[in-house]
Amino acid sequence: MSARLSAGLNTGLNTRLSTGKRSQKLVVIGGPTAAGKSGLALELAGRLNSVIVSADSRQVYRGFDIGTAKPTWEERQRIPHCLIDLCEPTQVLTLGDFQQRAQALITQIHAGSGLQLNASAATECSSCPLLVGGTGLYLKSVVRGMKIPRVPPQIELRSQLARLGQRHNYAQLLTVDPIAAAKIHAHDTVRTLRALEVFYVTGEPISSQQGEAPPDYPILQIGLDCLVTDAPSDRLTERIEQRTQQMISLGFVEEVRGLRDRYGDDLPLLNTLGYAEIRQYLAGSIDLESAIALTTLHTRQFAKRQRTWFRAIPEIEWFDADTPELVDQVWSRVQKFLEIDEP
Repeated sequence: MSARLSAGLNTGLNTRLSTGKRSQKLVVIGGPTAAGKSGLALELAGRLNSVIVSADSRQVYRGFDIGTAKPTWEERQRIPHCLIDLCEPTQVLTLGDFQQRAQALITQIHAGSGLQLNASAATECSSCPLLVGGTGLYLKSVVRGMKIPRVPPQIELRSQLARLGQRHNYAQLLTVDPIAAAKIHAHDTVRTLRALEVFYVTGEPISSQQGEAPPDYPILQIGLDCLVTDAPSDRLTERIEQRTQQMISLGFVEEVRGLRDRYGDDLPLLNTLGYAEIRQYLAGSIDLESAIALTTLHTRQFAKRQRTWFRAIPEIEWFDADTPELVDQVWSRVQKFLEIDEP
């Protein structure tokens, strides 16, 4: 399946993107998992004749298809999708890598440059792309123009630091970069290691290499969630349960088995949401029913964290995922943003 999905999806015929009234703007669609972001984006992209730029930290990996709700082959033939299937699961795509690719791509689209998109994309597209996904840091890196140190993970260095223990490492961080340490919890191992890693590789504190440089083009941020006060979390839970069952029916177990057999049981990506639970089932630790229940539970917990992240962003304009008028409501707002005259 992954071979079919990856072939030619980010390469293919040159597609000329038109410039004009809608040039140099960006529409962002974010929100918790299972809220319907991809479906909404497909509808809007169809009306705009536009391009979808994926902002999903796992859809960049080839073969991780069903468990990441990656757009289908048919959907990607109908609407050009970018930043999907960028690398092998054994490789690492950092936040900085994603940001660099996304910024370059958006610049190309705004400029109306010829892009390598999709073998079926032979028609001209709007120069206003849609940046779509639930990975908050991916979205923020573009929308806020985060300054990210270009230091790839240093596996050996991290291993050495990890053996020293968090208490020692945090004390060291307080010495070499007190500004960064003030923003990192004393028990936050991941961020502590990253800050020390950047310092030892570059010789400069990570705090001096961070900050923001927002893009100069207008951005409309759309948030999608279950908003009605009668137990919105329950309605999102229903969506998550439906998605999990659909993943199983589409062959999710077979996908995980194939990835495990090809890359080995210790592949880090197999420890991520959904894949970890199915891997437990394949190992005989739990039955399939338990794997499905755990996937649903962990996805609900993940969605809660996503909600907390997105709700802290005041620029997001929220829409109810369950309203029958959703597409028309969002389309009306996009038309206003892009100054599209009513037909």
